[in-house]
Amino acid sequence: MGIALMATYVLMLAGILTVFTAFSTRLLSLAVQPAWLTVLTVTLVAIALAWTAVIIRSFLLVRPESSDTAGRFLTTTLAAALCALVLAPTAYATRLAYLSRDVVSSVFSTTSTAPVVAQDPWNGARRVNFLLIGADAAPGRPGVRTDSMTVASVDTETGATTLFGLPRNLQNVQLPHGPARDRFPFGFTGDGPSTPGLLNEIFQYAEDHPETVPGTPKGKRGPSLIKRTVSDILGIPVNYYAMVDMKGFAEIIDAMGGVRVTVKDPIVYGKYREGLLPAGTRKLSGEEALWYGRSRTDSDDYVRMGRQKCLLNAVAKQADPITVLNSFEKLAAATKRAISSDVPQDLLPALIELSDKVKSTRIRSLSFVPPLISTVTPDWYLIRRKVAETLRERPVSRSASAHHHAEPTQDPESPVTLDAACG
Repeated sequence: MGIALMATYVLMLAGILTVFTAFSTRLLSLAVQPAWLTVLTVTLVAIALAWTAVIIRSFLLVRPESSDTAGRFLTTTLAAALCALVLAPTAYATRLAYLSRDVVSSVFSTTSTAPVVAQDPWNGARRVNFLLIGADAAPGRPGVRTDSMTVASVDTETGATTLFGLPRNLQNVQLPHGPARDRFPFGFTGDGPSTPGLLNEIFQYAEDHPETVPGTPKGKRGPSLIKRTVSDILGIPVNYYAMVDMKGFAEIIDAMGGVRVTVKDPIVYGKYREGLLPAGTRKLSGEEALWYGRSRTDSDDYVRMGRQKCLLNAVAKQADPITVLNSFEKLAAATKRAISSDVPQDLLPALIELSDKVKSTRIRSLSFVPPLISTVTPDWYLIRRKVAETLRERPVSRSASAHHHAEPTQDPESPVTLDAACG
């Protein structure tokens, strides 16, 4: 029996190691499916209880006579230790399954606008577009300002991704048809003299004025209006959004163990300029990464936009499945506090697999900032034309670009490969 149990245990360990190394992406796909997590939890508990019963039964069969006090003590201690060795990992795995269920249920929607088919979760779409929002709230400023807005357009077959950056200070933004357009027929002008009427105010305006997004519940009015607004600006459908609170973003990076980026020029940060990020390639903590992405000292909004994309690129490349699994509990807690999204739960497995494809490609970026676009009088037709032209281009693959170390183009009308621009 001992030999049989040992052989079973060795095979189980080999299976677990194989899953964690060769199928780590598939493992993450399973970790975002609540139903599968329930089955996993029940299975783990059943195996652990059966294994514990075998240990206890074996102990009862071979324990020394009651007169052998030392032998009784040693075998009882050994049996208890073996039970703990079986039950402790099971308890930990069960907790991870519970945390995963909690995160998925808290952050992601239970309903989707279209049914997700396993054979083709993207419903035949060649590209899927995600609006990535960095939200910043300040104590002296009511509401949320979407100070960072980037649309990630991802090829569903290859994972090739282009980021389209919109500056927060775009003015006279044309709102989508309906009550919002009726209220601002000549472009968004804000909510009174205290607001300048910038793109980063539209999210909170919708939340404060439900009549502009009729029939939409609180908490979803802002995402609904900003998605449709950005979709009209770029001329492509925005399928989903994900919004991260900037302070929560720092917690996520800390949970990852930091993020390695190249700081091209020294960055002064802090309310009283008390911090400095020296130039060079280094691993940043969450707080340092937050200031790297948001500091405007000795620079401007457009330089900051470029750094934010470099930070997104670094996080996307470095958040590999093993890192995520190792920091799962901290990441789960930070994610619940920091992220909101309308990505449906049943799309998450496909999204995990798509993100793995993204890692093997070069992410490109095109920002609609001066001199290409005036933020005061934007050329909306030019923006849509540049988006269409960029998505028709064939991006350079990672293998091809490895043999061609050209400097990133300085043409503001051309997309820049982020690995080259940020490295």
